Amino acid sequence: MTRPRIVAFSANVQRPSKTRTLVEAIATEAASRIPAEIRLFDIVDAGPGLGSAWTRDALSLPARRIVEAIEEADALVVGSPVYKGAYTGLFKHLFDFVGPTTLVNKPVAIAATGGGARHALVVEHAFRPLFGFFGALAVPTAVYASDPDFRDGILVDEGVQARVSDAASQLGALLSRGTLARSSQPTRVA
Repeated sequence: MTRPRIVAFSANVQRPSKTRTLVEAIATEAASRIPAEIRLFDIVDAGPGLGSAWTRDALSLPARRIVEAIEEADALVVGSPVYKGAYTGLFKHLFDFVGPTTLVNKPVAIAATGGGARHALVVEHAFRPLFGFFGALAVPTAVYASDPDFRDGILVDEGVQARVSDAASQLGALLSRGTLARSSQPTRVA
């Protein structure tokens, strides 16, 4: 049996990034609970032409590979910095190219970072409706971290760390359940 694949996607536009740190922490914690392969992408990996692509065929090869990795993953960890109360435009633009049925019943952990606590509800008011449209299984615990929760690029806030652990545990449980269900499916003989 192959290990399940977790795709961790961060909509940060530069490296290093607090958003990437948060997304990577959730994915790593989930993979410590259920052995999984992690593929980590940032929006900058899509290349500079992402914003000008109007159709999936117009995507650059790097952007297309990210979309395909998201569609083929067994679980997702997604995060974005918050701008004006929502995820970034390029984050949404990339997900506009994801097939509408490819995330059905796929476990998703949601994360966001922002300058302060006033953006904390973005995970509920922006991310959950997006992944609800796709029919994905967003885990109950979303993780939001603000600038004071990091020191020198490292997540230090114990409350946020606890939420990372909770989200990872929930993602791992859903991923494990899905992996067991797929492995118990009868094999067809042609």
